[in-house]
Amino acid sequence: MSTSAQSSSAAPASSDATVTDRLVEANGQYASSFTDPGMDARPVLKVAVVACMDARIDLHAALGLELGDCHTIRNAGGVVTDDVIRSLTISQRALGTRSVILIHHTTCGLESLTEDFRHELELEVGQRPVWAVESFSDVDQDVRQSIQRVRTSPFIPYTDDVRGFVFDVATGLLREISPAS
Repeated sequence: MSTSAQSSSAAPASSDATVTDRLVEANGQYASSFTDPGMDARPVLKVAVVACMDARIDLHAALGLELGDCHTIRNAGGVVTDDVIRSLTISQRALGTRSVILIHHTTCGLESLTEDFRHELELEVGQRPVWAVESFSDVDQDVRQSIQRVRTSPFIPYTDDVRGFVFDVATGLLREISPAS
């Protein structure tokens, strides 16, 4: 499988061009044939998907989603942080979603980090991050924790359809994780 970075047509026009330059150029090509789909910001399927930012996961393709179907919230590990709660709250209360799908994945980079990462950053830059790394060693348990964080948030009104999965990066299959009882 090749990526755009490996493709010869993806090479920047000049040796001074950056990846961002290439992406902005690609946007110009995209915009030249773009037509406003006339969609509302409210997802058609009334679902929000929280997933890891891992570049190996094409969420829309993996879930059979089209533009406008869902809200997509991505971060390192796909963990439910305060900012994810913020986004889900806005998604539900202001934009009509009712379901939440949480997706972690196999061989996640957060499995190889520890909270020591924050200490290393503090030593390097002179300031300790206020955020937690949210590393984990058991992906299934971390999905359960994320489900619980969504279900117990006082800000998220619709918690009866919150489901969690692990995406296998080798097969593309989702494996559902039962919530903690």
